[in-house]
Amino acid sequence: MRKLSCFILLISSLLLISACNQNKVTQIDLAEVTRSIFYAPQYVALEKGFFEEEGLEVDLQTTWGGDTTMTALLSDSADIALVGSETSIYVYAQDSRDYAVNFAQLTQTDGTFLVAKEADENFEWDDLRDSQFLGQRVGGMPQMVGEYVLKQHDINPHEDLNLVQNIDFANIPGAFASGDYEYVQLFEPTASVFEANGQGEIVASFGEESGKVPYTVFMAKQSFLDEEEETVEAFTRAIYKAQQWVQETDSEEIAKVVEPYFEDTDVEMLANAIDRYKQQGSFATSPVLEEEAWENLKDIMDEAGELPGDAPYEDLVNTEYAEQIIGE
Repeated sequence: MRKLSCFILLISSLLLISACNQNKVTQIDLAEVTRSIFYAPQYVALEKGFFEEEGLEVDLQTTWGGDTTMTALLSDSADIALVGSETSIYVYAQDSRDYAVNFAQLTQTDGTFLVAKEADENFEWDDLRDSQFLGQRVGGMPQMVGEYVLKQHDINPHEDLNLVQNIDFANIPGAFASGDYEYVQLFEPTASVFEANGQGEIVASFGEESGKVPYTVFMAKQSFLDEEEETVEAFTRAIYKAQQWVQETDSEEIAKVVEPYFEDTDVEMLANAIDRYKQQGSFATSPVLEEEAWENLKDIMDEAGELPGDAPYEDLVNTEYAEQIIGE
């Protein structure tokens, strides 16, 4: 009888341990470079519980800028960063032993729009010549893509424009509204807010003009990928679920889901911004970062004079997790 009791106790203990393991939750500190409707699939993954389904508890922090985001990642203040993939190239060029690796793509085009202060139904790129143009931070993706697109239209941004690039990213909308600038690059929903308030008009899309590029990507240090393979796989699976949901869902429903992250913007405005991004294919439908898009990124950086050296796809991009998940 005593042996039977011990056996039952052993089985119960094993079942309890198994249940605990199944309910194990892994904490992830995630840093995003800015708060933007451009990252709608990420907020969907949070709000729809896709991370929880994968056993992850994600703590999202907005770190406001590529430099601060990468500092958070490299100093272990963040496990994973959502930031422009160009930042991983800058770190790699510094001969970092534990550099950042891109493992899941979120957006696949530039996310900025050219906003004119005055309405112009017949806008042509040549209208930018000699204009007061409020640009983005030097070395960042918006600035580099902006210059790349302008050059495609035979406009040298440093000779043909009165270009200003000394305004912090977060202060650009306010500077444009209060200053005498004629044009600016803005993300959504800010661009749509300016239109609604009569402060400007969207006249062109840099995303449509520049083609596919790994604009914002989830990355982690190589050591994290080596040590936390199951966690990275679970994270990527949650993102893929969100990408598919966004692809299959109308913009108004998406806007309702992500509204808590944009309390100062009404749902209709968010829906319009999401719809604009969906129509130009900005949201990646798969986390796989393709080599062709990576090479386009390097061409854009090189054209802007910001490519610091070789940036091998095989070193800085890991598609194993993404390819495995979409193949399930």
